[in-house]
Amino acid sequence: MAFQGLGGGEKGQRVLTEVVGTNLRSDRYVDFVTDPGAGAISTFVGVTRDNFDGKRVVRLEYEAYVPMAVKELDKLCGQMLKKWNLIKVAIGHRTGVVEVTQPSVIIAVSSAHRRESLEAVHWAIDELKATVPIWKKEEYEDGEVWKENAESRRLQNKAKGRLGSFEPITLSPEQQTIAKGLSVVGLLVAAVFPILKTFQSAR
Repeated sequence: MAFQGLGGGEKGQRVLTEVVGTNLRSDRYVDFVTDPGAGAISTFVGVTRDNFDGKRVVRLEYEAYVPMAVKELDKLCGQMLKKWNLIKVAIGHRTGVVEVTQPSVIIAVSSAHRRESLEAVHWAIDELKATVPIWKKEEYEDGEVWKENAESRRLQNKAKGRLGSFEPITLSPEQQTIAKGLSVVGLLVAAVFPILKTFQSAR
């Protein structure tokens, strides 16, 4: 299942955003941003690696409230077009299980000159991690850990002006049961992890 963002109009012809539950293919996004006026196409492909902090990673799993995630991706692309002289922008992100070596996010940007597209791609992946409400579970050989997306923490720390990246949270069996229901209660996804984190800290 795919959920696409902007379409139609001038911006829709320059931007492709989507959150999908199927394998991502780099050529889809590179083809979209290809343009006769482009002298550079820069890409970022984030893939699942087989280790983290000395543990063997078996796979990753992503959850998201997809309409909200796509809306934030659209906003991010709009910022990119304002900050740099870009021709086209495409971003795709996975949900569901992503095996080792498989891509979970692909960003492709075209521009007349390389500097703009390279800087834009670098900025985009950092901004995506900081603002787009997508949650990640790392499955190890001996357990699993949900990692809170920085957007939840950003909302909590907005008054202090702090932004962070993914922060590990070890869930109890009861908390894991709640987490597995995220796809069913997507409208509540933005609130679940801060509550679970507070609950965990109080234990």
